[in-house]
Amino acid sequence: MGKKYKSVSKRPRLQAVTLCISTALVLILLGLVVFFTLTGRNLSQYVKENLVVSMMLEQDMNDTEAQTMCKGLMKKQYIKHVHFISKTSALSDATKEMGINPAEFTDGVNPFSSSIELTLKSDYANNDSLNWISKELKKYPKVAEINYQKDLIDAVNRNLAKIGIGMLVLAILLTFVSFSLINNTVHLDIYARRFSIHTMKLVGASWGFIRKPFVRRAVLTGLLAAFIAILFLAACIYVLYRYEPEILTIVTWEEMVITGATVILFGIIITAFCANISVNRFLRMKAGELYKI
Repeated sequence: MGKKYKSVSKRPRLQAVTLCISTALVLILLGLVVFFTLTGRNLSQYVKENLVVSMMLEQDMNDTEAQTMCKGLMKKQYIKHVHFISKTSALSDATKEMGINPAEFTDGVNPFSSSIELTLKSDYANNDSLNWISKELKKYPKVAEINYQKDLIDAVNRNLAKIGIGMLVLAILLTFVSFSLINNTVHLDIYARRFSIHTMKLVGASWGFIRKPFVRRAVLTGLLAAFIAILFLAACIYVLYRYEPEILTIVTWEEMVITGATVILFGIIITAFCANISVNRFLRMKAGELYKI
């Protein structure tokens, strides 16, 4: 008799643990989708702002004129970064790559011209903007040519758009699935206490009074599950950081905070909502119906 009592008393605890773990797993999936959706914007911006536009300068432009041009370019609203490569630097880099000085084949004359490498702000990293930007850059004196990879820019923008749409669809589907899974888990937890609900109803307790402890219990479980999910997500981000420290250029504190807040908010709202629905369902049932489900 004592063993049977112990096994029965342990059942609610086991159900609570199962509910917490199940909810945490669903919140982890939801947190991952929110996290990747948010960081996708940063990834798009990072990729676009690392596309290089090269301004090839004429041979007779000296370094002083080029530096003055760079200062003027930095004032342009569409330019993020300017990097000047002098003739000497270009020759030195070519010598290192080839293992031989190319000037030896041109009677000691440096065959390279100076150039300026530009990176644009992400809003301007598309071929439509680059068409008028390149025309504007060509107006500068002693600019021989403007080079950028049109096909690469088109491919990057096209793929980033597809990824964005895919993440949005996945987020919607996972939100629906998450609600269904958590709703079923909460329902099963309250199902085990359906006779307690009926007993309280028989002694005259109001629906609000009966509902309150179940909703509070579900919310506390949702909070605990949310913190477990956040700890897991934080551990994943830390592992990524240890493996690739530059991940912080894409993953910022803003995205981390928003993801954590979303997980907590979702954990509270959905568990409270599901508990409210489940309790109301059992409150409407008569005693005979409780044995048939």
